[in-house]
Amino acid sequence: MFVVIRFRVGESEQAGFGERLQTAVDVLARQKGFVAARTGRNVDDPELLALTLEFENIGSYRRALSPYEVKLTAVPLLSQAIDEPTAYEDLPGRHGFDSGARDR
Repeated sequence: MFVVIRFRVGESEQAGFGERLQTAVDVLARQKGFVAARTGRNVDDPELLALTLEFENIGSYRRALSPYEVKLTAVPLLSQAIDEPTAYEDLPGRHGFDSGARDR
């Protein structure tokens, strides 16, 4: 499963935010079930940043948010995210979609 978390951060604040983001990712990366993380900036709106996290499964992701160290460093940063659903499950199929889904 993967998580897409978006943030709106002014360009002048991005350096400090980036440091906090890296610290949060470092802490999350030490959690069981963590697979990968990636950060990016929107090409059309440079104040829109994204963090994607990949975990083995939804249980691993939810458990990764529980340790004290995560609550101390990552959760405060994640609470600044744009309020929208963030967790996604991988879809089956060659291109990520079930080929029969179009017929339903």
